Amino acid sequence: MARGKFLLGFCGLAAIALSGCDSGAGGARDSIRAVGSSTVYPFAKQVAESFSRSNPEYKSPLIESTGTGGGIQLFCQGVGADTPDMANASRRMKVSEFDKCQANGVTEIIELQVGLDGIAFASASGGIMLNLSPKTVYEALAAKPYGREQTAQTWADVDPALPDEPILVYGPPSTSGTRDALKELVLEVGCDTNPEMAALKETDSDRHQQICTEVRSDGSYVDQGEQDNLIVQKIESNPRSVGVFGFSYLEENDDKVQGLPMNGVDPTYENISSFAYPGARPLYVYVKKAHMRAIPGIDLYLQEWVNSWAAGGSLAAIGMVASPPDAMALNARRVSELITMTRADLTGEKAAE
Repeated sequence: MARGKFLLGFCGLAAIALSGCDSGAGGARDSIRAVGSSTVYPFAKQVAESFSRSNPEYKSPLIESTGTGGGIQLFCQGVGADTPDMANASRRMKVSEFDKCQANGVTEIIELQVGLDGIAFASASGGIMLNLSPKTVYEALAAKPYGREQTAQTWADVDPALPDEPILVYGPPSTSGTRDALKELVLEVGCDTNPEMAALKETDSDRHQQICTEVRSDGSYVDQGEQDNLIVQKIESNPRSVGVFGFSYLEENDDKVQGLPMNGVDPTYENISSFAYPGARPLYVYVKKAHMRAIPGIDLYLQEWVNSWAAGGSLAAIGMVASPPDAMALNARRVSELITMTRADLTGEKAAE
């Protein structure tokens, strides 16, 4: 059966928002459940711990690391006790995902930009050192660079200025928001340095997407699953390899790994916060407004995010880069006023009059 109908798990009624759901312990579930990005996971856990200390009368939130794509898919399945209240994401929700949410009855979604992160390229401390660019990364990792056969076996094959060492990159899987950000912020940018590819984007966007974002599968790029800490372990054990993960994991393991510059810019807190580093990206949390009427404590949990995301806050202490002040103010207002997003927010189109 399609899940476009509202689920009945909370109160046995046709809509979760009805007043009968506002009482008691929230029906079949009385603790907050969030799914999604492995990059956002440690930050969400930190906020959950702060929430529990400040609000001991509430059960501790359940935070699950499912990957951004998988988390949003679960989030958009419908409304009810067997669906998550929140989705953590290391990229923005896609229009197609928003449409799926709407079709399945998830019609009121609060979008929060909770901070910034960076797509960091790293190697083991004392290991291989590469001054990368989106162009060199694309040419090294693309399945068919510019639509041609992939022949590069070493970094020097891509750029003679780079070491004559085998290309071996451990990175995120296709379901990860980090992989999506890698495609958008690095691979496509590198691909479009070629005028033919830039022109193809206008004439055949699907073909352009395939050529510019499909990663080689011959062993030079190794999908290491949703756990970024495994990538850290892999590059630590092989000093000639390179890892791709969120900046927070680089900072957390700075005694084991070293960041690799991109366009001569190091992946540092300052360079990500100013967007000088090419791999800088926002991090998001999506919330079902309807669930706030049934699951106790969601409003306080969201306020804990606001209390934690400043430059001197607890999240910065574990690797999150604070958003610019105007973005923090806007997202704090979204929490206090429970402002929901629209499709136009994602497309950039003007809302209909």
